[in-house]
Amino acid sequence: MGSKTLENESQNGGNDPSNSNKSAATGGEPRGAHLSRDGDGSLGDGDSDDDDGDNQPGAVTESLTPQPPTTDASKKKKRKKSKKKTTVKQSSPPRIPLTAIFRNEQYPSGEMQNYEAVVDNTARTTAEEARYDSRRSVQDKAWLTNYRKAAEVHRQVRRWTQDNVRPGQTLREIADGIDDGVRALLDNPGLETGSCLVSGLGFPTGLAVNNCVAHYTPNPGQKDVILQQSDVLKVDFGVHINGWIVDSAFTMSFDPTYDNLLAAVKDATNTGIKNAGIDVRISDVSAAIQEAMESYEVEIRGQTYPVKAVRDLSGHNIRQYQIHGGKSIPFVRTKNQTKMEEGEVFAVETFGSTGRGRTVDGPGVYGYGKGYNAPKRMITPLASARSLYKTINDNFGTIVFCRRYLERLGVDRYLAGMNYLVSQGVVDHYPPLMDIEGSYSAQFEHTILLGQSGKEVISRGDDY
Repeated sequence: MGSKTLENESQNGGNDPSNSNKSAATGGEPRGAHLSRDGDGSLGDGDSDDDDGDNQPGAVTESLTPQPPTTDASKKKKRKKSKKKTTVKQSSPPRIPLTAIFRNEQYPSGEMQNYEAVVDNTARTTAEEARYDSRRSVQDKAWLTNYRKAAEVHRQVRRWTQDNVRPGQTLREIADGIDDGVRALLDNPGLETGSCLVSGLGFPTGLAVNNCVAHYTPNPGQKDVILQQSDVLKVDFGVHINGWIVDSAFTMSFDPTYDNLLAAVKDATNTGIKNAGIDVRISDVSAAIQEAMESYEVEIRGQTYPVKAVRDLSGHNIRQYQIHGGKSIPFVRTKNQTKMEEGEVFAVETFGSTGRGRTVDGPGVYGYGKGYNAPKRMITPLASARSLYKTINDNFGTIVFCRRYLERLGVDRYLAGMNYLVSQGVVDHYPPLMDIEGSYSAQFEHTILLGQSGKEVISRGDDY
């Protein structure tokens, strides 16, 4: 889920990370014969991501070695037939909890990458050391196991999405399929009070089409949007366990016309990942992203368009229960000298467009999110606002949610209370983000963990 870049951030220097508090986002893999592969999807530990369970950690395999017969007839005993050990395979649509497939909880790691050499490297300051000390609690085995589990949930659900989404389906059908798959693989329906805070969707599933760059999800009361053969669809969804979100996105198209658009954005994202690292200036990552993205052009119906990096969106770091943790990675060159630090988690994403490369707010609301500094209780004479605020605290906390998720919990008649909470500044609302009519946009995104000796692209799969 991308972060909205403030207008002055790309022009002014500084280390203030607070400029990324406003969010904005939604990403891609084309399908069929025109699938654009970048060939760098190998997993660091060699484990396969195939959902058939073969050779996966936790999969139980049947022995193919025959047992030698007993030669001593006097010692022959009637042997009990041993039960055959079976491999658990993921269903389609995915509904088997991941714990039933990986019984020993050894989930595949992501892609391991070494750090690029940092030429202008300086020693960490005392403040940086203090910030790292505050992050050490997340660098334990249980934390990493849960994060890898969330990443494997994302891989299996998106594989089903890529294999099954077709023109003619409604966006609501696609969104429900993704949401239901995530909940099933986590073995958490999310209907009990507080259960969505244990695990679930990291933010509303984004399905942005064509010139809608980011932040669209089908909500109650909206007219059904039917996916067309000529559409470019960005699929952006998150999976969290204990508030740590795997944020990854891809783009699907059904026409090879858009191959270069998707290739440009995928290349830009992988370039950002390659350049990311401890003590690396974010401005250097942004410059590399822009150079990769804008080296492409795409021909659509006889007209050639340069692929432009979307200037007012950005990647971002992730903190517990905070999809946008305070640092931003713009897709264009900036003067910002903020550095990446050891132990941080980043969502490295890029958006490219054939339009202006800037967005405006579209009609409707994508989702809502309680402010990170909002009070625990809301004192107001409006009963509907008090009741709704309690529901948000109990079920979502600071995780971004949408109307579809509220109504699934049985909440109704909440719009007046929601509008009041937004007007008081305790809840933020996020509109769809649009480029000019007739343009096309794409997105790719991965979540990376900056370790001491290397980085793990934790959401990497064999698809992108």
